[in-house]
Amino acid sequence: MEILAFGVQADEKPLIERAFAGHHEVRCLDVFLNEDTAPIAAGYEAISSSVNADLGARVLELLAAGGTRMVAQRSTGFNNIDLDVAERLGMTVARVSYYSPYAVAEFAWALAMAVNRRIVRASTRTRDFDFRLDGLMGRDLHGRTAGVLGTGKIGEAFARIAHGFGMRLLGWDVAENPACMELGMRYVPKDQLLADSDLVSLHVPLMPETRHLIDAPALKAMRDDAILVNSSRGGLIDTAALVAELREGRFTGVGLDVYEAEAGLFFLDKSLQAIEDDVLARLVTFPNVLVTSHQAYYTVDAVGQIVDATVKNVLDYTEGRRSENVLVPRS
Repeated sequence: MEILAFGVQADEKPLIERAFAGHHEVRCLDVFLNEDTAPIAAGYEAISSSVNADLGARVLELLAAGGTRMVAQRSTGFNNIDLDVAERLGMTVARVSYYSPYAVAEFAWALAMAVNRRIVRASTRTRDFDFRLDGLMGRDLHGRTAGVLGTGKIGEAFARIAHGFGMRLLGWDVAENPACMELGMRYVPKDQLLADSDLVSLHVPLMPETRHLIDAPALKAMRDDAILVNSSRGGLIDTAALVAELREGRFTGVGLDVYEAEAGLFFLDKSLQAIEDDVLARLVTFPNVLVTSHQAYYTVDAVGQIVDATVKNVLDYTEGRRSENVLVPRS
């Protein structure tokens, strides 16, 4: 069987081809799966999608009409997939339930440190041989408070790094993580966490109940000099509300690896085009904001684990097995 993989990055392609070797043929495309590209999959029983693929009702119907029966998504999140429609169409859907939490946690810290110590601004200056320190003053994080919203595997890894910095830890989650509590984390209501934290990092999945978890009231509850980091899902933050707060001169820094309207933008070269998204265009103009293009997971370790799990998901499908990665089982 030949698998069609959508949205494959150049660095990712050799890992995918090597992992599938000896099992199935794989054809890698750099285009992302959406309503316009779905017809390319005609004749492919199994396809693999990336995190920014559109797997809504219309796309799934097009895939099913072309003979696709299995979707293997190369990500943990699956908020982009209409699982009810997939089940109605008799399609099997699987995701990657686990990969290196350190990749995302370490990148979240890279964002936090970059905005705290003004690394991007400093680097830009020195390229122009401007070695002034004006405007580059940061602050020690040792002794300050880190608030972790979501204390699963990634949140725990983030908390361990914060503990290494000598920070106090506050946590918020539906269930307390004993490993985080051993680090000294104290679980508190969300509003208290936001009000008491010098650094707030988001590590919760995007679901209807967490959409705009950080909305206008939540942002106003935060300290004026706080640092906000999101390396999870863009929809967790009401970006328009965030822009409004930034215009008031609030927050020491904001580090965003995700954006709620990133589909159709992230992973693509838009440098020669006018960006029609006014919110994003305004967001990137703030000197205390750093936006990256959903790359927190992008290490050789994490991507290797994602690819290996994707191959296993396809093999499980072809051999009639079911694992914890299956969201919609084979009918």
